[in-house]
Amino acid sequence: MPVAVEDLLRELAPQVLGTLVRRHGAFDACEDAVQEALLAAAVQWPEEGVPENPRGWLLTVATRRLTDQWRSERARRDREAAVALREVPTGDEAPGEDRPGDRDDTLTLLFLCCHPALTPSSQVALTLRAVGGLTTAQIARAFLVPEATMAQRISRAKQRIKATGARFAPPPPAERDERIRAVLHVLYLIFNEGYTASSGPDLQRADLTAEAVRLARAVHGLLPGDGEVTGLLALMLLTDARRPARTGADGLLVPLSEQDRTRWDAGAIAEGARLITDALTWSPPGPYQVQAAIAAVHAEAARPEDTDWPQILALYRLLSHLAPNPMVTLNEAVALAMVHGPRAGLDLLATLDGDERLSEHHRLAAVRAHLLEQAGDTAAARRAYREAARGTTSLPEQRYLEARIARLDGEDHHGNDDANP
Repeated sequence: MPVAVEDLLRELAPQVLGTLVRRHGAFDACEDAVQEALLAAAVQWPEEGVPENPRGWLLTVATRRLTDQWRSERARRDREAAVALREVPTGDEAPGEDRPGDRDDTLTLLFLCCHPALTPSSQVALTLRAVGGLTTAQIARAFLVPEATMAQRISRAKQRIKATGARFAPPPPAERDERIRAVLHVLYLIFNEGYTASSGPDLQRADLTAEAVRLARAVHGLLPGDGEVTGLLALMLLTDARRPARTGADGLLVPLSEQDRTRWDAGAIAEGARLITDALTWSPPGPYQVQAAIAAVHAEAARPEDTDWPQILALYRLLSHLAPNPMVTLNEAVALAMVHGPRAGLDLLATLDGDERLSEHHRLAAVRAHLLEQAGDTAAARRAYREAARGTTSLPEQRYLEARIARLDGEDHHGNDDANP
């Protein structure tokens, strides 16, 4: 299938699904009908050309599939016939004809997929399936679980939404901000899993980061006046701009301070910087905006030594006030070390030692190892690097940490040779 057709189908899928769910309410049945319509389009459009109204074409075909499905269920014939008479286009309409008043229901569909009754992992899976248009097999591969396991997770999520009696409608005004934050959090989780895969042989999964950026653009298009929506899109663009330089020719992870910055995506940096600079002029700063501002400061530095670390430290302190959590403190410790020395950073890290949220996370040990190495305590740094390497399930990160250990071993060996010629 041509890339242009594939991209168009992925863009239109949530709009068509949202319209069907709004009209008929049966999430499972509507999704099955949309999948059949997408399959029909994938076969016909490359041969016959994209119709003049592709969204209307998909909507008509999916509606007919839905009607056929309902009519085949004898026990529900009367009810479905009534629904069909009231809601469904007549059989005389040709694919491509759309009903007046149709609207883009993507945001409402996102609200449904990010229903508070679902766990974050279920919200992510359902969003990628229903809004992102990824197949169950693609989502399973991204999260390194069997396809059957992912299918069960998605099915349970749909059943859970059905059990809550959730309606396909925007949330009440009192819940709207909270629900938007939930949508943004899910998109943030998708992006982070793509940018630094939590497990497996690959450091990055470009398909997930691209999907997160695409969905963030869609939400930004629907809510251009929301500063945090703008901030999240800017953060994704500025962060993903570094992706080409994050691994070397040997496949090893390259830390920010050692990256070839000429390989960063200048176009993405320019767009992200413009978005966050503009947003901060009219919106009170929120967590995503502050993170985007930090990423923009990094992006502005042509060389690592040009980085404005005092400004980054100030921004992390603001972020820790807006959204306190151990990961923010972890990053603040790095910035603090760059401004006031590694011992200051290590002192701040020590405040996290009793935090259960980081008890099984390798990043605390990895940051501590880095600061200990900067402080010249190679023995303690080596121990911390080993702890971090044991704790990560990402093979690229593990190889990077082991390479740091090997480098320290080599430096110690070289020092012993100098002392004992």
